[in-house]
Amino acid sequence: MDLELMRTPPPKERADAARNRVKVLTAAAELFALHGVEAVSMDAVAAAAGVGKGTLFRRFGDKAGLASALLDERERVLQEEILSGPAPLGPGGAAPSERLHAFIDAYLDYALTHLPLLRMSETASPGARYRIGSYRFWHRHVTILLGDAPDAPALAHALLAPLGAEHLTATAGELGADRVRVAVHALVP
Repeated sequence: MDLELMRTPPPKERADAARNRVKVLTAAAELFALHGVEAVSMDAVAAAAGVGKGTLFRRFGDKAGLASALLDERERVLQEEILSGPAPLGPGGAAPSERLHAFIDAYLDYALTHLPLLRMSETASPGARYRIGSYRFWHRHVTILLGDAPDAPALAHALLAPLGAEHLTATAGELGADRVRVAVHALVP
């Protein structure tokens, strides 16, 4: 499957639903920044946004769904850079291995910046990380860059494994982000 086909446009929504979505996401971002993702309840988000709890739960399901929605725009920006940005992250004259290293750096920058949200969205239920549309995009991108490597899809999962939020939380906390970055780069064939 081509990466362009995996690009997901934002869903169409009614004007009032769009206003409520913006209010909820703004309130959640502010509360999460002030108190931490784990400490903020969905009730607090609904109250701060001025929407009913039913509206919040129907739209986002739970706090993991809210975290995923907050990450969505940031993921779209990174995906756009991969698809049409300048090399080496974007297409152009860069070799696949150079693009893979650029992806690792860009993804780590994104993940480490938004680690609490990413952790919430990836660990909401068993296997949640692999059901997220962005993971399928990252996996396909890495698979394409690996080209003719033996069993490129399996190798792509192996290269993405240390970029998981739960793993990054533990390793960056213990070893520091710079050491984690060097170690992940060392895994690239």
